[in-house]
Amino acid sequence: MKESTLLVFDVNETLLDLTYLDDFFLDTFGDTQVMRQWFAEQILYSQTLTLSGRYVPFGELAVAVLKMVATIRSTALTSAQITQFQEEMAALPAHPDAQPALEKLRTAGFEMVTFTNSSAKAGKKVLAQSGLAQFFSQQFSVELSGCFKPAAAAYGSVSQALDRPPAALRMIATHAWDIIGAMACGWKGALLTRAGNAPLLLGEQPDICGPDLQAIAEQIIAADRRG
Repeated sequence: MKESTLLVFDVNETLLDLTYLDDFFLDTFGDTQVMRQWFAEQILYSQTLTLSGRYVPFGELAVAVLKMVATIRSTALTSAQITQFQEEMAALPAHPDAQPALEKLRTAGFEMVTFTNSSAKAGKKVLAQSGLAQFFSQQFSVELSGCFKPAAAAYGSVSQALDRPPAALRMIATHAWDIIGAMACGWKGALLTRAGNAPLLLGEQPDICGPDLQAIAEQIIAADRRG
């Protein structure tokens, strides 16, 4: 395998299924779409903290944002509900397409690592319970830089830890903001357009885009063969 190709996978929603939380949000707020509101606010405030020069673990922020959403929606959260939310966040299952796609890429000879906004401890725990940890040689967290993605320092910390130039790395993620951040740092990108996600048709676009990880894997293998 050429050293020029190293695949860096986002974890939350890219590999792991956030819709697992839908029942919690339905029971708590009466609407599964509140999960999308919570996650969007989670990303907004993670980036706000980074721009403000501050950092707290992603899980701590997740609970704070959940409480904020509850206040906005005039919903009282119990301590039992918060505990349930934390437990379910730690038990996110793999998307059904994840393991077959990762097996295909491993068979093709690719080295793969993960890069998550979650803390190192939380990220490793949830990936292990999902059954996907076996596919990755290393697992990286934004804790390395103290900056959430898509800050340049976050991607730079991974490139430095891997001792690879940016052009030798490809970010695979289902969030356009993650791909934009990686490509702005010189990485290649592969955008996974799961339900609720789409390209931002502005500026440079990733050369790989697909609706599921199987399609992404096939395009990555084809691109590698072309050199």
